[in-house]
Amino acid sequence: MSIQPKPYYRFEDYLTVEREGRDEKYEYIAGEVFAMTGASFNHNLITANVIGELRNRLKSKPCSVLANDMRLRIEAADACLYPDVMVVCDQPDFHDQRRDVLTNPSLVFEVISPSTEGYDRGGKFALYRSVPSLSHYVLIAQDRLGVDVFTRQAHGHWLLECYDDRPDAEVALAAIGCTLPLREIYARVDLNPLTAGQA
Repeated sequence: MSIQPKPYYRFEDYLTVEREGRDEKYEYIAGEVFAMTGASFNHNLITANVIGELRNRLKSKPCSVLANDMRLRIEAADACLYPDVMVVCDQPDFHDQRRDVLTNPSLVFEVISPSTEGYDRGGKFALYRSVPSLSHYVLIAQDRLGVDVFTRQAHGHWLLECYDDRPDAEVALAAIGCTLPLREIYARVDLNPLTAGQA
């Protein structure tokens, strides 16, 4: 039995095909391309809640809130991902003149499910850590009350703060000088057990 080699793609080839696509999105990591799956109702609702709350809190600041259709190029890791939510403060930097691939987010949010949690905490976080501008990486559970905020410290260390014990907690995002109420992040979200495999 022979093992077929995995196809290898250059980033620029991936980006050309991705920009021509109409219905599907793919992430790119070091020459490999991965199809993205659809998201659950809870995932979409949490994402919308976070975008709405951030926009309200950042109106007077030089920050923009971006939804999950904006690509993030991570040059140091040769990767291109679609974070659920990004915040970019001051002047955005783009991969090229098309302005559809950001390179300098200040914050990245991922809404996690039981099937994606391991990757979001491990391999994906390793990719995000190589983004020099990133101050906070925020993981939001969609099947339980739980928000984890990783904050970049001096010398490349990351500090973890967990918010999972009180619905009235305020999630602190020091890099942008605001908080997000846990109650608003989870507004209208049904935290009853989800069907296995939902993203």
